[in-house]
Amino acid sequence: MSAQATSMVLMVRPAAFGFNPETAVDNNYQQVDGRPVADIQAQVLREFDGFVELLQRSGIQVIVVEDTPHPPKPDAVFPNNWFSTHGDGHLLLYPMMSAIRRKERRKDLVNLLADRGFKVDDIVDLTFFEEDGQFLESTGSMVLDRQHQIAYACLSERTHGEPLHYFERLMGYKVISFNAIQSHSKDKTPIYHTNVMMHVGSQLAVVCLDSIVGKSVKQQVKESLESAGKKIVPITIPQKFAFAGNMLELVGQQGKRFTVMSQTAYNGLKAGQRQVIEKYTDLIIPEIPTIEKIGGGSVRCMMAEIFLPK
Repeated sequence: MSAQATSMVLMVRPAAFGFNPETAVDNNYQQVDGRPVADIQAQVLREFDGFVELLQRSGIQVIVVEDTPHPPKPDAVFPNNWFSTHGDGHLLLYPMMSAIRRKERRKDLVNLLADRGFKVDDIVDLTFFEEDGQFLESTGSMVLDRQHQIAYACLSERTHGEPLHYFERLMGYKVISFNAIQSHSKDKTPIYHTNVMMHVGSQLAVVCLDSIVGKSVKQQVKESLESAGKKIVPITIPQKFAFAGNMLELVGQQGKRFTVMSQTAYNGLKAGQRQVIEKYTDLIIPEIPTIEKIGGGSVRCMMAEIFLPK
């Protein structure tokens, strides 16, 4: 059985953070900020560095990669969308909807990981799907139960069935795909990334079941999580908008387990929900309001997990 959580993540320190109009088309979490660009960049770097410090203080190993200023990459701080690593030595590169975001892919990544002592046995490049307008944005599009090899995915303009099935055959995962919408009452557009409405840890799953379309599909997701031994913490649609589904479990020193969530997400949870999560893991709670507001993503999006063998 594969490990669900890792002790090492890769994070990209942004050089030109900003509002990406291409991703704003379907990312309802992004907001325009009228502050001067230099002020926003300085604040984002403070949030990023503070986040890294919190992780390291908890015994999490962090590989910090400096973003290159040219070409500008406003979403470079979210590296989990363009690659994933796996315990069998696979490194996958993914097709992305935004042409601006495709510039984030780093050819020097393999050498960087090799220098750190990691073994990459096979690089699988799925970016050819972009030619046909088919996308699958890594662990944004898919929430992976690595222990049981199940990939949960809500279909959207960034998560298409064909590359999902390709991943399923390639990696030996069972894909459970479904439709999930922002809100049943106001905004019925698809949720752009699965990881804003769902988190799967070793023993815990935080999921916005209310956003899933269809009672039978909702029940299928619920039963799949329960049969995998996950304690389900349901969150509401308003809590989803507070990034309460955008979490990640990591392992610190002496095998201590942490759930990483932003201060926004923590504030959005009720006391009982927090208590359930803290029964299974300790918490790491960075404050990243500027990154969340302008980038439309939270802590999970900022961490690309490293599962490669040494």
